[in-house]
Amino acid sequence: MTRKVVLVNPNQMKPAIAPIALDYLAHALTQRGFETDVLDLCFSADWRADVDRYFAENSVAAVGVSLRNSDDTSFASQEFFIPSFKQLTDHIRARTSAPVVLGGSAFSVMPEDILGYCELDLGIVADGEESLPLLAERLASGEDYRSIPGVVHRSSHGITSNPPSYVKLDTAPAPKRTAVDNRRYFAEGGMGGIETKRGCNRACIYCADPLGKGRTFRLRSPQSVVDEIECLLDMGVDYLHICDSEFNLPPSHAEQVCLEITRRGLGDKVNWYAYCSPAPFTREMATLFQRAGCRGINFGVDSGADVILRALRRDFGVEDVARTASVCHQQGLVFMYDLLLGGPGETRETLRQTVELMKDLSPDRIGAALGVRIFPETALASMVRAAGPLDTNPNLRGNVAGNDSFFAPVFYLSAALGQDAPHYLAKLIGGDQRFFFMSPAAGRDRNYNYNENTVLVEAIRQGYKGAFWDILRKLSQNIPPG
Repeated sequence: MTRKVVLVNPNQMKPAIAPIALDYLAHALTQRGFETDVLDLCFSADWRADVDRYFAENSVAAVGVSLRNSDDTSFASQEFFIPSFKQLTDHIRARTSAPVVLGGSAFSVMPEDILGYCELDLGIVADGEESLPLLAERLASGEDYRSIPGVVHRSSHGITSNPPSYVKLDTAPAPKRTAVDNRRYFAEGGMGGIETKRGCNRACIYCADPLGKGRTFRLRSPQSVVDEIECLLDMGVDYLHICDSEFNLPPSHAEQVCLEITRRGLGDKVNWYAYCSPAPFTREMATLFQRAGCRGINFGVDSGADVILRALRRDFGVEDVARTASVCHQQGLVFMYDLLLGGPGETRETLRQTVELMKDLSPDRIGAALGVRIFPETALASMVRAAGPLDTNPNLRGNVAGNDSFFAPVFYLSAALGQDAPHYLAKLIGGDQRFFFMSPAAGRDRNYNYNENTVLVEAIRQGYKGAFWDILRKLSQNIPPG
């Protein structure tokens, strides 16, 4: 009975993004006595040859394949990744008789559809640190696995998803971070990744994060988080992205993490970026972040019109957005505002209000994404279904026909914006170089889709480090690397 598991990273997007979930899973499997390999195809010149070579030389009890993104969530490009993902899983199945187990953040959003499309029998939703080792144990011994929390499995009755059991993070030790080549990812991707918690208790109508990570905050201990930061620093990885949906929620936890970083004297050794909510964000919090090594924040503000923020069920308003901008300017903290435009209730007037507010508040950069990707099991998906047949809904764009499950990308783009919405947005933005926007009307130098972004790849090769948006900012301002 073999006790080896291989974890496969199929993500070949560039710049390279380290698959921290596989680092975490490999640590959990090793702790349970499994020999664990990571077959990382990110840097493969010929992934088929690499898969062939691995399975010709290794016998495994299970193959775990992670799906990080189902698509690029961009209305402008609408690139759908799952067909190419199926090509990989088909190729693996032809090279090994071991069970193929799907997982990852994208899989957790629509597991039954993806498992069915890939014609596979097994997957795991949400956290895998406990479920995957238990599944591997039972697969290796031939025992029944159908009751394991989070397991998605096929039977004669169809595909069944078990409710997940979320990992208790507050007492978990820091993972070793040795299964993935973090040094190479840092060299070619410009930063490492770490998470301080999982889950979110917010009610944003479009967000799929709670589907895979849970609807409550599960907090890691600040000591464990900073232990992991020290582990990455020892590898030479001194630029990090905090992968939480919003690092400053709850604020007390973010503050405790920062205090632990400064207590260990790491504030001038580590450089980190984060996603944050515009509220709560105070001057005191900004000061604490900066002392702990924060080099920039991406705030998800979505809109500059209160009526749209209410429609999206955001728990802050325009006053909060303006107050946060004031704090960042006072503190000299580099920041970006990300907009999600075209959702329910959006009009040409609310779009104009938003763009004008952004120009007035003057963040260092503004991301303007037009069109909202609809994911299944979100409140937005329920609203759209309640409005009647998809193919007669004037607000929908993308793969609408025969796609009631929203499996392939479907976007909400308010019909009130008119047929020329991308050009209208481009006109509002004008020549303001602070705006990145993913739109057919935007030139290559204004498009901040990070999928196959050759400008970023070359900049990182030249020595730029940090969040991709901040690297693009530095390039446009002729700020040298370092």
